[in-house]
Amino acid sequence: MKGRYKIIRCGQLYDGVTAEWKPGQSILVDGGRIAAVGAQVPEPENALEIDLRDCQVTPGMIDAHMHMDYIDWHTVREEVYTTSEEAKTLAIARCARMALARGFTTVRHVGGITSNGYGVLDVKEAVERGYLPGARIVAAPVFLCTAGSHGDLSQGFARNPQLSGLLQRQRPGLGSGRDFFANAVREQVKYGTDFLKIMATGGFFTPYDTPVQQQLSDGELETIITTAHELGKTVTAHVYTNELMQKLIRLGIDGMEHGSLMNEETAAMIEERGIYLVPTFSPYEEAVHYDPERLKDKQPEFRRKLELYREALQAGREVICHSKIRLGYGTDFVAVHQNYESGYEYEAWMNSGMKPFEALRAATSTNAGILGLEDCIGTVEVGKYADISAWKRDLMKDPKALLDCAFVMKEGEIYETESCLGEGEDEAILSEVEER
Repeated sequence: MKGRYKIIRCGQLYDGVTAEWKPGQSILVDGGRIAAVGAQVPEPENALEIDLRDCQVTPGMIDAHMHMDYIDWHTVREEVYTTSEEAKTLAIARCARMALARGFTTVRHVGGITSNGYGVLDVKEAVERGYLPGARIVAAPVFLCTAGSHGDLSQGFARNPQLSGLLQRQRPGLGSGRDFFANAVREQVKYGTDFLKIMATGGFFTPYDTPVQQQLSDGELETIITTAHELGKTVTAHVYTNELMQKLIRLGIDGMEHGSLMNEETAAMIEERGIYLVPTFSPYEEAVHYDPERLKDKQPEFRRKLELYREALQAGREVICHSKIRLGYGTDFVAVHQNYESGYEYEAWMNSGMKPFEALRAATSTNAGILGLEDCIGTVEVGKYADISAWKRDLMKDPKALLDCAFVMKEGEIYETESCLGEGEDEAILSEVEER
């Protein structure tokens, strides 16, 4: 709905900063920005009034760890090599639209799982220009990695070296040596990356590596971070082990993804340096809160590694949840959930004993800072973009509340919403919450 002025009447308002719900608040939207917030706001003539008095109103949510370039997690491995770059760009556009319809007005794409190109930057620009509806995108199109690493999806063809080698060469950020990675950083900056992403250790999703392997040399890591900083870009790293996290801290890393095997010493170092961590709880839920039946839904190698590292993942989760690290909210869905179903991470935070406002702040103001957009999004404040989401379920009690968006506005424009919950599941969850 277009029109210069809109007045949103809130039931309860969370502003993205203060851990409280403010009742009886209104938001005046002027064009694409917030003009006033309070119990009373100016009421320009012909302003469109939006009644959300039966909702909890929040800033637009932000997912800080997303891979947007696949259509369906069931076929993500096949999509790596059986779909065109054009099809992968369409998948990105679809993901941006679907995420927005679920109340996530901004997402951060942390490297292509299926794609080897830069379609995400084209979708980002198309959304910014208003050509396509979708969540605002911050993107690193390509992650930097080495042969056989977690970033080398040709691992799946490792028993056919000729084919694997051919496919490996399609990855523009895959290489070896200081010179290669210095130039790779410069190329990514030239092509328009917003930040740099390193695949520093192995992972759970890929078949022939482990989460405890260091997969770039110390010199390569130093070169990437130094070159990126010289060019004004931040660097984040996919990383699990304490030794490598501590090494990256000393090298000046800006942020980390996962960190799932950390101990208290590492957590203290991260806290001291003010480095952010996007812990992506959801992918490890079946191991941390052990559920062998749900583990069967994972790909075989993913399932095997979760079983192997189950106790270490449980211990690491405890450390993260009791730390004072600047935690961001991110999903990393490549198994079980679709990439745009970002609300499932909220349930994982709640199940881990995190307070609802800790998760909400992570998904709003903290993530805005991680993305470098704290001046324009992440809070409901005068002068910020009018990115607003609303929820009819009780975010304080219902772990699935963030899966069921009732209203979404991005830069003052209202979009249709879609729920992640199917019929029947919806009623069952409400009944369970009421019983509590």
